[in-house]
Amino acid sequence: MKSTITITDWRESAACLDSDPSLFFPVGSTGPAVGQIAMATAICTDCHVIEDCLQYALETNQESGVWGGYSEEDRRRLRKRWLAKRRRRHLAG
Repeated sequence: MKSTITITDWRESAACLDSDPSLFFPVGSTGPAVGQIAMATAICTDCHVIEDCLQYALETNQESGVWGGYSEEDRRRLRKRWLAKRRRRHLAG
C-alpha cells in the first residue's frame, strides 16, 4: 500500500499543475476569496488525481488552500470525520 505522505507522483498529473498557485491559496473565505475558491475547485473537478490530492491533504493536515476539490473549511470538517474513521479502524484491528 502506498503512502501519499511520501509518494507524491500524482502532482505531476494534477490539473492545477500549470495554474497560478495563488488561486489555490486565497486570503480568507469571504469577498474575493469566494470567487478564487470557486475557480480552484472548478479546476479540481476535472482532475484525474483529485482523490490522491485530497488524501495527501488529509494525511499531512494541510490547513491552508484548496486541496482535492475542498476549501479549507470543508476539508476541516471532512478531516474530523476521516480521523474518527481511522481511529475506529485502528481500534477494531
